[in-house]
Amino acid sequence: MTGERAAGPPAGGGRRRAAFRPWVAACAGPRTCKGGRVEIRWLTVFLDVPADDAAVVERFWPAVTGASLSARRGPDGQFATLVPQEGDAYLRVQRVRDGGGGCHLDLHVDDPVARAERAVALGAVERFRDDRLVVLDSPGGFAFCFVGWHGEATVPPPGPARLDQLCLDAPAAAFDAECAFWAALTGWDLRAGALAEFQYLERPAGIAVRLLLQRRAVSGDGDRVTAHVDFACADRTGVTARHVEAGAVVAGSGPRWTTLRDPAGRLYCLTDRDPRTGRLP
Repeated sequence: MTGERAAGPPAGGGRRRAAFRPWVAACAGPRTCKGGRVEIRWLTVFLDVPADDAAVVERFWPAVTGASLSARRGPDGQFATLVPQEGDAYLRVQRVRDGGGGCHLDLHVDDPVARAERAVALGAVERFRDDRLVVLDSPGGFAFCFVGWHGEATVPPPGPARLDQLCLDAPAAAFDAECAFWAALTGWDLRAGALAEFQYLERPAGIAVRLLLQRRAVSGDGDRVTAHVDFACADRTGVTARHVEAGAVVAGSGPRWTTLRDPAGRLYCLTDRDPRTGRLP
C-alpha cells in the first residue's frame, strides 16, 4: 500500500529512480497462454540501491525479512540475493551506478526474448537485450526484465510478517494504461482495491509476489511510474517496533498501514494484510 504524504503510504518510494543500464541488468514460468498472454512462472523484486548506501541496506533488509544475504556476484559484485530460510528466493539487491535507487521487477519466463515481443506490442519500450534477458520500460516508464526460469516454485512460508507485495505508484494520467498493460501482459485478472485509488492483479497460486497499482494523488508532468515494497503483518504494531529497532524510521501511518524509511531513506509500508493470503482481514 502506498500514498503521497508522510501520513499515508509512500508514492514513488521517496527516491529518484535509478538510471537503469544494461550492465546492471542481471534481471534473472513462462509459456505463452491462449490469446498470446505471457505465463509468468515466478517474480523477483529487486531493491536497487546506490553504492554509497549498499552496506547499510544490505544489513537492514536481511534483518527485517529473516533472510540471509548471499555472496555477491556480477562483474562488479553488484548483485546479491536475500535467501529465505525455506522456499525459493524472490528478493534481490542490486548496486546501481547512478540515480537514487528504487525497485525493478524480474518476470521469469521460458523464453525471455520471445516474451519481450509481446510486451512491446502492448506498449512497452525495449532498452536492452542479450541471450539471457530483455530489459524494458512499461508504458509509464517502470523498469522490468524478462529473464529465464530456473525452477523456482516454492513460496516461502509466512511468518508474523512477510514482504509480499510490490506497489507500482502511477501518476494519475498514466494509471489506467498502466493497469491495462500489466493485466494484459500477465493474463492475471485486475481487481478493485479496498480504496478507489488502488487496483491489484489476482496472482495465481505459487507466485510469491503480489502486484498492486496505486493512482498517485499528486504528480508532475513527465513523472514516471515508480514502486515500493509492502509487508503483510499479523501484528503491525509489533512489526513496526522490530523494524525501528533494526534502523527504520516511521514516516507516517493510516488506518491499515504504517509508512517507514529504511536506513538509506527508502520508503516502504507495513500493512494489516494477512501474511498467509495477502488480503485484508
